[in-house]
Amino acid sequence: MSEKNTHNLEQSKSKIELPSNAYRPLEPGESYIPVMPASTKPKEVTAYSVIMGVIMAILFSAATAYLGLKVGQVFEAAIPITILAVGIGSLAGKRNMLGQNVIIQSIGASSGVIVAGAIFTLPALYILGLNASFWQIFIASLLGGFLGIILLIPFRRYFVKEMHGKFPFPEATATTEVLVTGESAGKQTKILALSSLVGGIYDFIVGSIGLWGEQLSTRMTSWGSALAEKYKMVLNINTGAAVMGLGYIIGLPYVSIICAGSFLVCYYPHFRILCTKHYLTYGRRH
Repeated sequence: MSEKNTHNLEQSKSKIELPSNAYRPLEPGESYIPVMPASTKPKEVTAYSVIMGVIMAILFSAATAYLGLKVGQVFEAAIPITILAVGIGSLAGKRNMLGQNVIIQSIGASSGVIVAGAIFTLPALYILGLNASFWQIFIASLLGGFLGIILLIPFRRYFVKEMHGKFPFPEATATTEVLVTGESAGKQTKILALSSLVGGIYDFIVGSIGLWGEQLSTRMTSWGSALAEKYKMVLNINTGAAVMGLGYIIGLPYVSIICAGSFLVCYYPHFRILCTKHYLTYGRRH
């Protein structure tokens, strides 16, 4: 076999692509062969993958906790962690890193799940005046993580195998696309670094220089001031880079649902009070 043919053969083997039936339901009798089938034995759990996964989990736990406590919504860390893992591996000249990158993003992405369970429940302890020690918080979060893993095991076969192609799983799909697309890993890492730089400059201009306020309020308008004075209703919009980036990741349909829920929780009591006031004022006259 010539050197040219050998080179082409190696290149075709190194090229990893998702099967054509990865995004659609399987036909009767059709089977799905994953990128890493059980017959292969790629490197997965190594010192590099575990250490990198723990580092990613620590960094994104802090970021997720900050953003979750600020806006009440956490983001899925698997996508940026996957981009960083693939990019760092490519810059370091590592090869055949698919299995290890899966472990890195799996360990790192658990940060958002654990943090979400903590920041949405632990503040209630302080509101109720219950003093919780560090070890109580740590053990509660640890047991919550184990409980999530235990409950995930019986559902994995049903949602992943039996319902193959019937649910979109957009974040998992994006993560998988990044993992199998090693050629563009460097470009994706540059885009992520550039986006972080632009977001940092934007927040610095808003927070430190103060060219405009981070919170845009309806009080800025005449009708908004009148509404606030008469009905005590104020609408605030956060223009921070983290919040706008979170909205982009979640997508417009889910953002609309969250926004509608916020409106319902905040303004439905006001609507009930206005209706009750109108009934007490005018209803008795008739």
